[in-house]
Amino acid sequence: METYKLFIDNEFVDPVGNEWFDTLDPFDGKPWAKIARAGQVDVDNAVASAKAALEGEWGRMNASSRGALLWELGRQIDEHAEELATIESRDNGKLMSEVSGQVRYVAKYFYYYAGLADKIQGAVVPMDKPKVFNYIKHEPLGVIASITPWNSSLLLTAWKVAPALCAGNTVICKPSEFTSASLLVLADLVRKAGIPAGVFNVLTGFGADCGDPLVRHPDVAKVAFTGGDEGGRKVYAAAASGLKGVTLELGGKSPNIVFDDADLDNAVNGVITGIFSAGGQTCMAGSRLLLQESIHDEFVERLVKITSAAKVGDPKDPETEIGPVATEPQFQKVLSYIQIAKDEGAYCAAGGNRLTGQKYGAGQFVEPTIFTGVDNTMRIAQEEVFGPVLSVLKFKDEDDAIRIGNDVRFGLAAGVWTASLHRAMYMTDRLQAGTIWVNNYRSTSYTTPFGGYKHSGIGREGGLDAVREFLETKSVWISTDLQMPNPFVRKY
Repeated sequence: METYKLFIDNEFVDPVGNEWFDTLDPFDGKPWAKIARAGQVDVDNAVASAKAALEGEWGRMNASSRGALLWELGRQIDEHAEELATIESRDNGKLMSEVSGQVRYVAKYFYYYAGLADKIQGAVVPMDKPKVFNYIKHEPLGVIASITPWNSSLLLTAWKVAPALCAGNTVICKPSEFTSASLLVLADLVRKAGIPAGVFNVLTGFGADCGDPLVRHPDVAKVAFTGGDEGGRKVYAAAASGLKGVTLELGGKSPNIVFDDADLDNAVNGVITGIFSAGGQTCMAGSRLLLQESIHDEFVERLVKITSAAKVGDPKDPETEIGPVATEPQFQKVLSYIQIAKDEGAYCAAGGNRLTGQKYGAGQFVEPTIFTGVDNTMRIAQEEVFGPVLSVLKFKDEDDAIRIGNDVRFGLAAGVWTASLHRAMYMTDRLQAGTIWVNNYRSTSYTTPFGGYKHSGIGREGGLDAVREFLETKSVWISTDLQMPNPFVRKY
């Protein structure tokens, strides 16, 4: 059994309460590491360390030097990518082939924001008033709390930490209790990169013990959270009690819309990528497939044929195409939604079962599942399943697709498959989603913003927009007149 301690002030430390919990391998269901369980005192210690760093070496450092350290952190991640990927895959059950590429992409986030660090510029404002000079400058907010889920712990942490550090803030990371280990390995790389003590801290444990106290701590300036919309509402309410800013990247029920003029081979591949990559355990999953009526039957037939042949099994096996559901609670949730869909009258065209047997380890596997005959009022079409479950709906024309696509409380992403540029533009203008892919799906980049409309979140991650989320704007007025008039002296 490995043991992972808290990371505070560039040191690995035992939790003050000396409490620990096990982390399980989703494939075999066995514990493989002990994780520190942080409490209120640990939160206080981490925040004090992060606050001191702002007033110390990190706070005094110029932006170019800060960028150089972020670049070195990216290099360290590149150098240790396989180690990080192995640990994250063991924790969340993702395919090694997917996690390896994802970790190397994490390094690029730090390279990108390293380059932006000394390019955060203010402005001189033309004034409508005489004898005053005004300029705008941007300053770091302070201590940032980063709270991430279990599906992509390292990547989603990088989405928050890289721009926050680029802007000069310090961070305290609270990963999911299901997937803590990889962030603690990252913490060691932060130290090796030469980033000063207190700039990056990791608290592991549970929401009530350390997540909620962290969000509510008076010296935490902002909370950056990724998770479900229910969890997002709780974080939002807790942060509001201290008038803190939030960035919330929440759930989705994204429509993937295929028109009859689309290249059907590409569209089928895109739909599979959209829902079954990572076992459907992504917020951006294209979990609602909208098919134009004229191609519905042919498309479903192709989709079922390819999906039914997918290789499900051990995520460490390079031939595996779909791994286990990451956690036992999520596994039970996915099974419950499959039953809900059947009870609502949807037709299970593929999958729909739990997979058991020696090749499936502890049995935390669900067949890739496709439901047809779905109406958009059904729960399976309205609620986020977060698993390998696809709902298929029919539509008549563009306006019908827009109506169905927008008729949900979420607005994270959408896909459009068509050969018509006019149709693509028409759809992207009217779909209520923060990211829209045309003839592709699940593309993301550190260069461009990502976030959602409606219940899918607040704020944006990625690109310059992410840096702005972690800055305070200050307006400075300087008088060019040496004589300040007395306002109480009247002139006659």
